Amino acid sequence: MNSPEQPLPTFDEVLLCTPQTSAEQVGLFLRRCLIPCPGGDRIYTMLYADELSYDVSCRAEELFQRLQCYSSSYRLIILCNCERENSYLPSAFSHCKVHMIPQRSRAEMQQYLQHHFRVPQPSSSAAAVFKEHMCVGIVSSKRAGMGK
Repeated sequence: MNSPEQPLPTFDEVLLCTPQTSAEQVGLFLRRCLIPCPGGDRIYTMLYADELSYDVSCRAEELFQRLQCYSSSYRLIILCNCERENSYLPSAFSHCKVHMIPQRSRAEMQQYLQHHFRVPQPSSSAAAVFKEHMCVGIVSSKRAGMGK
């Protein structure tokens, strides 16, 4: 986010973890992160790693320990809910814990995202229904089940 021209992360650089995330999915992600390949300087991020099951978390830590020897310059961020920091994976990596404070203002982050998610106006896209021709949007309601 240092420059508006820096791209957003690609699909293979981010793993959104849920209780249903398999050990195979985590293993593939860790291999992409820890085994060096051309086109380095990528930052890999596991979101909600505290949601992983105990079994998957144990296997992920074991695989991480085995693969870590292949690269000393990996860039891996593991984000967790601070209320669940005592779950397995956050505890296993607690020696690496860094409390993060955003370095950019909310307005700067919104402007950066708007730059990347805006669809050119002449195109006939579903983005025309969202504010300022954004290709993503959030629809919410205070009443559940109202056909969003």
